[in-house]
Amino acid sequence: MGNQAIQPKAPIRRFDVFAEYTRLEKLQEGLPEDQAKGYAVWLAKVVAARKYGRMKVDTTRRVGVHEEHPLAERTGFRALGGVVQSDEVFDKDIVTRMGKHFYEKVFAPAIEEAFRKGSSYRDIRDSIRKAWRP
Repeated sequence: MGNQAIQPKAPIRRFDVFAEYTRLEKLQEGLPEDQAKGYAVWLAKVVAARKYGRMKVDTTRRVGVHEEHPLAERTGFRALGGVVQSDEVFDKDIVTRMGKHFYEKVFAPAIEEAFRKGSSYRDIRDSIRKAWRP
């Protein structure tokens, strides 16, 4: 069974591609895996909320972007809407949603290959997910 036969459980969104691409960037910068996942899902949610007008953020003060949260302060994760955006949230919102098998065998390797080749997120955000249908 080739990778083409493996399909996601849910539609693959730009959000998913952005979060995975950001995870890879953060790993390259030296963040540990859990921190890279947490940062990636947090940033994807911030960008999505801004794009769809659900979040008004004072970019000079970064109010509302990096919320104070006791667990976030201890773990190094960021919070959004009172929820700590951790590696567990990444796994739930992205990996579990599309299916762990699809994520591990198709999605993550494809994004990583594009990342390693130097393709930007904007270059791949739509084309890479065209054939991935539930």
